[in-house]
Amino acid sequence: MGTWHDRGQYSPSSTSVIGSTVMNPLAITFRLCLLLALMSPLTLCVLGQTPQSASPTPPQSPAKSGQAESAAKPTGNDQPNAYTPELVERGSAMFRRDCSFCHGRDATGGESGPDLTRSKLVSQDVDGDKIGPVVRNGRPDKGMPPFDRSDEEIAALAAFIHTQRKNAMARPGGRKGVDVSDLQTGSVGAGKEYFEGKGGCASCHSEVGDLAGIATRYKGLELEEQMLYPRHAKSKVTVTLASGQNVTGILEYRDEFTVGMLDESGTYRSWRTRDVRYTVDPGLDAHVALFSKYSDDDIHNLMAYLQTLR
Repeated sequence: MGTWHDRGQYSPSSTSVIGSTVMNPLAITFRLCLLLALMSPLTLCVLGQTPQSASPTPPQSPAKSGQAESAAKPTGNDQPNAYTPELVERGSAMFRRDCSFCHGRDATGGESGPDLTRSKLVSQDVDGDKIGPVVRNGRPDKGMPPFDRSDEEIAALAAFIHTQRKNAMARPGGRKGVDVSDLQTGSVGAGKEYFEGKGGCASCHSEVGDLAGIATRYKGLELEEQMLYPRHAKSKVTVTLASGQNVTGILEYRDEFTVGMLDESGTYRSWRTRDVRYTVDPGLDAHVALFSKYSDDDIHNLMAYLQTLR
């Protein structure tokens, strides 16, 4: 094997030199390997080798702001109920004082307020963000007054309500509230037939008169309560005219001078008491008399029909 001299001359029989120093080919190979071993990982990659100590990490796409917020702040039913007993107890005391008259002591519904353990608003609430505005602003259209409460008080109320909701959902068959859908199982046609027929409802009520829009004014269980035992039921009145004709309707007004009614067509009519004779039947008597006559189907069908009167 030929070699190069320091003057740049090549001699087939001489050994390899670098500068003026002669170097064996095996030594050159060893030095080359050592140099490669000391080269950077980037250079090795260029040479087609992958350094085992520098495993590439796949780039992670940045989380969208909405995803980040969602991961950081649970919403609705996913919200953990990790409330301290002290916070829940403070909320319970406030709820009993301010809310239980309408919503019941355990938040499952009361005299006039709905079951909060089955409330959609409560299910979507996170730490009072939806409960708070309702408490502070009230719902005047539904008879709920506003309450001036601090953030800490709202947090306590929310903790109590969410805890009650969690407990209610964990009780199989223990639900006290009634969904509107639970009362929509009857037949509208059969209910209308009962209303106009054997139920005798049409003798006192009219779908275009006193019952017009009743399903808008009352919903769900409240509507059924009005159907079975209306607290503010108006009395039925029969007026006998001088001609002997009888006019029947719902008593709307009466004093010592005048008697007024809504007749079966929903028209208001009145007479001077000195010109007619009239008899008044207490409004609740007819409803009470039906208690022993109703079948389950009658109630469900009648309820289905009343829910169409919007």
